[in-house]
Amino acid sequence: RLWLTSMPSQQFPVLVLQNGIKVTNEPPKGVRANLLRSYTDMAEGFLEGCSKPAVWKKLVFACAFFHAIIQERRKFGPAGWNKQYDFSNSDLECSLQTLKMFLDEKDVIPWPALVYVTGQINYGGRVTDDLDRRCLMSILSIYYTPQVLKESYRFSASGMYYAPAEGDLSSYVEFIKALPHTELPEVFGMHANANITFQLQETSKIIDTILSIQPRIQTSGDGEGGTGGASSDDQVALMVEDIVAKLPEPLDRLDAGEHAFSAQAGALGTVLGQEMDRFNKLLKTISSSLNTLKRAIQGLVVMSYQLEVMYTCMLNNQVPDKWQRVSYLSLKPLASWVSNFQMRMEFMRTWLENESPVSFWLPGLFFPQGFLTGGLQNHARKYQIPIDTLSFGFDILSIENPNTGKIKSGPLDGLYIDGLFLDGARWDRNEKCLQESAPKEMFSSLPVIHFVPEVNLVLSPNEYHCPLYKAGSRTGTLSTTGHSTNFVLSISFPLPVSGPASDAEFWILQGVASLCALSQ
Repeated sequence: RLWLTSMPSQQFPVLVLQNGIKVTNEPPKGVRANLLRSYTDMAEGFLEGCSKPAVWKKLVFACAFFHAIIQERRKFGPAGWNKQYDFSNSDLECSLQTLKMFLDEKDVIPWPALVYVTGQINYGGRVTDDLDRRCLMSILSIYYTPQVLKESYRFSASGMYYAPAEGDLSSYVEFIKALPHTELPEVFGMHANANITFQLQETSKIIDTILSIQPRIQTSGDGEGGTGGASSDDQVALMVEDIVAKLPEPLDRLDAGEHAFSAQAGALGTVLGQEMDRFNKLLKTISSSLNTLKRAIQGLVVMSYQLEVMYTCMLNNQVPDKWQRVSYLSLKPLASWVSNFQMRMEFMRTWLENESPVSFWLPGLFFPQGFLTGGLQNHARKYQIPIDTLSFGFDILSIENPNTGKIKSGPLDGLYIDGLFLDGARWDRNEKCLQESAPKEMFSSLPVIHFVPEVNLVLSPNEYHCPLYKAGSRTGTLSTTGHSTNFVLSISFPLPVSGPASDAEFWILQGVASLCALSQ
């Protein structure tokens, strides 16, 4: 018999894989199963080999629990981690060896060094997103703290999870087996709504899998070979006609109003021109590809592979890949995407032909980062200030809709921004602070926000610096700033004056973020 183990390889013979017996080692699911695996993998004398046995056993359990939490947090998708990291048993083993070394060599536990080596090096070495690193260190601060050595210390508000009293390996295994098989989001520091997010993602994966393998049954109007409904070709042809009829005219600089590209507009005029070019390129791609697909359905041109992929996407109500390559980042299905594209074009046309908007609809832009930089550049030129000393401060107004006439003109300095959402929290209009989401409320809208340029801005510890993303996936290409291209900037929200929510780490653990656009 031949036993083969292999990493994925293009050169590995497919015939061997097809005829061989495949054995996979699936990672455990759930905090209990993860902890149980960590302790069953330990050697019999592992827990007895330290000069400080009581402290050692407490911190081993805390480290193993931390390892389980950061692995299981992945199931919550973007609310858990912006990217899916492959934390492995080797990270845990390395952290436990480091822990043992510190305890054996030092009379007093060096907490800062222990936290830094475990969080920033052993586990943090895998983390490429700065905001994920912030979350990782916040989670670690729950488990690597002097408080964990006290018998009364609990890892979560329920009081169910804690480091048990000193014992042998079998006593820890029995304690772990007594834990619930499924855990509530509170053990991760997350809101109960996180479970709904997890279930929606699991459902979406199943539906996407079904769609990918679903056979296409051709039906005809006379009932032959089917149920008498419209054929797939008829359905796609109708969709093509509908989308083509809704496409707006290209944006033309000749239609520009008096102030669109004036010296008064400054850098924002440059941003407008760049955005127009991007939208016109996308519009041209949509129009030409739809016309080609229409001709392919009629049999006038060959149905290429790219056209077939586009055809399938339209049947599945998905945005074709060809459009996505030249489009703004969006997770919306095709029908919603087309409606959103019309709204964006209308916003751009209004900006082009009239005066600059009183309040800017930030989600309507291709590249909001460039727009905000343009706003800072205008302020720097106006007051002769170095632009690298400027950052945005934030004033959340009480105005929900800028089109109601309550805002007569733009601000003297900075920008009014509208159309943003909060994911995982809500803005309390009365108390003027962040509050937890209402049950089953996944997103909430934000009022108009005044982005105020400030020199050498000092961040307040009484605020939560909430990341703003273009789309709810929160992932993108890692840029040189340490953030993904999906990331726009961090908005500072005031926190409640008392209670657990008054600590910024409470919101970091909940994965709260602001979004430019929702997925629907």
